[in-house]
Amino acid sequence: MTQILTQTLTLQEFLQQPETKPANEYINGETIQKPMPKGRHSRLQGKLCATINQACEEAQIAYAFPELRCNFGTRSLVPDVSIFRWHRIPFTSEGEVPDNFNLPPDWSIEILSPEQRPNKVLGNVLYCLEQGSELGWFIDPGDRSILCFMPQQQPILCQGDRVIPVLPDLNLTLTVNEVFSGLKMV
Repeated sequence: MTQILTQTLTLQEFLQQPETKPANEYINGETIQKPMPKGRHSRLQGKLCATINQACEEAQIAYAFPELRCNFGTRSLVPDVSIFRWHRIPFTSEGEVPDNFNLPPDWSIEILSPEQRPNKVLGNVLYCLEQGSELGWFIDPGDRSILCFMPQQQPILCQGDRVIPVLPDLNLTLTVNEVFSGLKMV
């Protein structure tokens, strides 16, 4: 179960705290500990990052980061996967990836863990969209579905062989079955 820690901090005070494992998020003035990823969650996260990066990194279109802290608006979130278009990655003057990302991802992916509350996770996806994200996925391994969110549109429930929406400039086509096929390792 997600644990709410009792100490009240401002966002700036929260960001001065040492990182924890699993990560803490700062939402509506509360510090909330994310659950430790388990097998299915971790496998889906790794496969999605690898698939997206294989399609996008070499051409410098976008990059998928696992468990990247993103600070924007009044929150500090750690989506399971944060995808940034290449031109929005705040590279350092040396051309390296920075430690701090103070902007919302272009596309956030959350994978529901058994001990998480769906509405809390959905709330993070919706907050990203409110702050400028173009796409959000809410993946439920329990029923093999992906709920897709885009600004000013009804959510789309994707299952089976349905092609899932991705950012329009990505050269990537995925179905729900292809995403969940990553759970098999033999």
